[in-house]
Amino acid sequence: MLRTGWCRTAVLVMLGLPLAARTAAAQIDYRNLDDERPVVTEDAYPIERYAFELLVPYRYESEASGEQLHASILELGYGLLPNTQVGVHFPLAAVRAAGDTEWGLAGIQPFALYNFNTETRWLPALSLRGDLSLPVGALGGEGIRFTLRALATRSWGLTRLHLNAARSFGPEEALSAAEPAPRWSYSLATDRTVLRSSLLLVGEIVIAREVREAPVEVNAGIGARLQWTPTLVLDAGLTRRLRDEGPDIGLTVGLSHAFALRGLLPDAGR
Repeated sequence: MLRTGWCRTAVLVMLGLPLAARTAAAQIDYRNLDDERPVVTEDAYPIERYAFELLVPYRYESEASGEQLHASILELGYGLLPNTQVGVHFPLAAVRAAGDTEWGLAGIQPFALYNFNTETRWLPALSLRGDLSLPVGALGGEGIRFTLRALATRSWGLTRLHLNAARSFGPEEALSAAEPAPRWSYSLATDRTVLRSSLLLVGEIVIAREVREAPVEVNAGIGARLQWTPTLVLDAGLTRRLRDEGPDIGLTVGLSHAFALRGLLPDAGR
């Protein structure tokens, strides 16, 4: 089980950073589908330039074998350049199997995303994302693993369609215990804005193979993102396998906070 100290640390980090920061302008962050927040599929748009985004999630998965995973994959993202986002994941995990629980840091995962274009009349929004999984911590696995992901988003009013395709390279044994990058994956999701433009509902289908010669997983997911305040977004999601492989049940809840540091704004000091 996750130790209470992890939750306490996450809350302190979430509350402490804004004390040294200036809140960014009012956001519509509830429409930004982040990886695993609340479903696997993400949209093709980065966060705004000069903006930071802190994500504090919790995820639970239960397998048919009886193995259970509790994870908090902390993420900090930054709008470094126009249409460019960089960030890093710090996965903390606890794995319970055969009556024993193993817990610790499950790697460090820096990433970068570049949006080639916003939507046009003929083309969807298109982005490319690269993730690096470093074997750091007791549950970080072995070897360095690189994932390249193509993202597309198309809008029709309040409804959007998203397509993700990913391929990973590197060792395929002893992967990270939390959010390991599959050998390949494809996902299709649709979302709809409701409730006076402050609530997003999303559903998805994911097809993935974790490692070479492993069974193909087909999972379904649903979720919601709620704009609680102009800079705080709550999210929750549910995942279920559609074949023999995959999680019996997967639950995720989380909080996102968008902000900007004074010293990094182009007009700071004016």
